Amino acid sequence: MSGAGAPDFFYREAQRLGYVARSAFKLLQMQKQYKLITPGSSVLDLGCAPGAWLQVACESLGPLKNGGVVVGIDIKKVKVPSLHCDARVQTVSADVMNLPKDKVRALSPQQRGFSVILSDMCPLVSGITTRDAALSVELGMRALDLAVGGAALPNLGDELDGSASDSDNNGVLKAGGHLVIKLLESEDVQEFRRICKPLFRKASWLRPKATRSSSKEIYLICQGLQSKARV
Repeated sequence: MSGAGAPDFFYREAQRLGYVARSAFKLLQMQKQYKLITPGSSVLDLGCAPGAWLQVACESLGPLKNGGVVVGIDIKKVKVPSLHCDARVQTVSADVMNLPKDKVRALSPQQRGFSVILSDMCPLVSGITTRDAALSVELGMRALDLAVGGAALPNLGDELDGSASDSDNNGVLKAGGHLVIKLLESEDVQEFRRICKPLFRKASWLRPKATRSSSKEIYLICQGLQSKARV
């Protein structure tokens, strides 16, 4: 029962544990392997619907006294889940592709940026592999541009056009911060690691166990933004 929509193990576990979607287990695995979110982290969740990653991110902050914040942005209006979330979680309804960096930065504590950026954005899958992959790359590029800023990405050429960039060249990810980008596997995704490798201490691929067998989803885990990448 591994086809799309089938109530498999992760679906049942999500219901049992109070997560709003099985995708919670993808971030839980990342947390276990990479420890991206720590107490006091400021987390930006791009494409946060339906809210499962908000839940895991908030849990990963630890008790309320530890501080931290989780901000979710999605083109849909997303209600903060009642379970596993607390007052540190907020959501914003906006189109990430057209949201200026200064407005994103304004959502962070003291407007100083985020320590973790999670992009679980994915295009509406059409079934046309090349088209879906191209749209996925576009969303991934936007997440990367938001994180590190256009000035740190001088070799992208036309890949960051006006719809996926803005005049603010400073990214919203703090030095030493982490970035997770979801992509659909294609020939172009390897270019992402090539771009990210010099910007971060480490960049590696992960296909979480909770990913459906029919899915082409893969995640690029970028750890430790180098200070020289901050502009």
